[in-house]
Amino acid sequence: MKNLEKNWLEWVVFAVGLLLVASTLGYLIYDTATLGNAPPAIEVRLGKPQPIMQHFIVPVSVTNHGDQTAEGVQIEVVLQSSDKEQESAEFEIAFLPRGATREGWVNFETDPRTARMKARALGYEKP
Repeated sequence: MKNLEKNWLEWVVFAVGLLLVASTLGYLIYDTATLGNAPPAIEVRLGKPQPIMQHFIVPVSVTNHGDQTAEGVQIEVVLQSSDKEQESAEFEIAFLPRGATREGWVNFETDPRTARMKARALGYEKP
């Protein structure tokens, strides 16, 4: 007959596994209980323009500070030069969960370092 008692290593592995499962379950319950109902609050930040060949790229960081997920987020960046000419670029973020940040880049022919840039979220869908 086999010895059915567990050795100390099996008990340690069991305890660690139980602790991981219990803490994951506890976090999920806490996260669900404290989840608000605020709509997506989208913040758009522009980075430092960089010259690439004959164009300029501008990194764009988009963060959702709201409690709900946004889908199909349309981002617009407008560049207004000193001679009042406007150039704009847009891109879409397919999925932006709550608390998440996504990055993208826009491309301009005019040097953004000598112009004024504005960025905004045009709209999004509820998934």
